[in-house]
Amino acid sequence: MGGQNLFIRTRLGAGRMATALAHEVKALDPSLAPSEVITMREQVDRMSWSRRAVVDLLAIFCAIALLLAGIGMYGVLSYAVSQSRRELALRMALGAGAPHLLRIVMAHGLGLTLVGVGIGGAVAFGLTRLMGNLLYQVSPHDPEAFGAAFVVMVVAALSACLLPAWRATRTDPVRALRES
Repeated sequence: MGGQNLFIRTRLGAGRMATALAHEVKALDPSLAPSEVITMREQVDRMSWSRRAVVDLLAIFCAIALLLAGIGMYGVLSYAVSQSRRELALRMALGAGAPHLLRIVMAHGLGLTLVGVGIGGAVAFGLTRLMGNLLYQVSPHDPEAFGAAFVVMVVAALSACLLPAWRATRTDPVRALRES
């Protein structure tokens, strides 16, 4: 059976308002009783749960994508370092120090990252119009959001590059040259 809605603006809490409302309704007609008393915030939350669920799901997928991107960057850079092991060992044998090798490997990894972030940023900028209806008071081309994404990807790349770069500095040049 359909019911009537009554919106009341008050400073009272929901519990006290429910008691006062029940008392007033009983005074008007003893056969009536309010079925549910909720705040406007609860009503808005009920009406917008599907959008929040979509945004939460999108955030989870973004976190998974970021994790996979970091793992992928780590794998690519580890492979690149293993392929250039002889070159790095030769540089060490000729006197290059660990900071120099660290700089070389990190520069290579961050160079690849900047190319990927540039291409990904351009594609994302073009595709953001598809999710513009999910955004509230935020432009699909929000510079802060793109800046934050750029910073997150560069930090993920730095952390993914650090372990292979550190391993490259710990390579024994004589052993690496003999194995190659």
